[in-house]
Amino acid sequence: MAPRPFRLGRARTGLGIFATRPIRKRTRLAEYKGPRLTTKEAEKAEKAGNRYLYEINSRWTIDGTPRSNIARYFNHSCNPNADTSIRGGRIFVYAIKNIEPGQEIVYDYGIDYLKNVIGKSNCKCSRCMRRRAKRARERRAAQKRKAARVAAKRRAARKKK
Repeated sequence: MAPRPFRLGRARTGLGIFATRPIRKRTRLAEYKGPRLTTKEAEKAEKAGNRYLYEINSRWTIDGTPRSNIARYFNHSCNPNADTSIRGGRIFVYAIKNIEPGQEIVYDYGIDYLKNVIGKSNCKCSRCMRRRAKRARERRAAQKRKAARVAAKRRAARKKK
């Protein structure tokens, strides 16, 4: 069996999966493994703080807590290069783009997870970080323009006196 085309390493949000060699589009990367829980058991686990639950359907959820589940280390991104697919009650992670060595492999966890667990303003994916930095630059520029207008009005008021 060929070694995995990725490694576990330090990411912006903790641990993450990084490509060690080029990965082609549509390559199956890993399976999200763990015990199956009923919806009731999954809700109980979620209240206890479990963050590795993956809902298969309205009846079943996979608890990805075991560290042997390498797929639990794929992080969230609003600009993903991988995606998940449910087939026969099993969850697989696939590449949806060609991935270069050193690039983090990420997929979109969905809007519910983003809103309820991560928080939209706390997302650390590159897309959201760029978006927040751009808004901050625009805010600083607007404040600078406003300060310049106020200073100009003060100068004009002084000249009139």
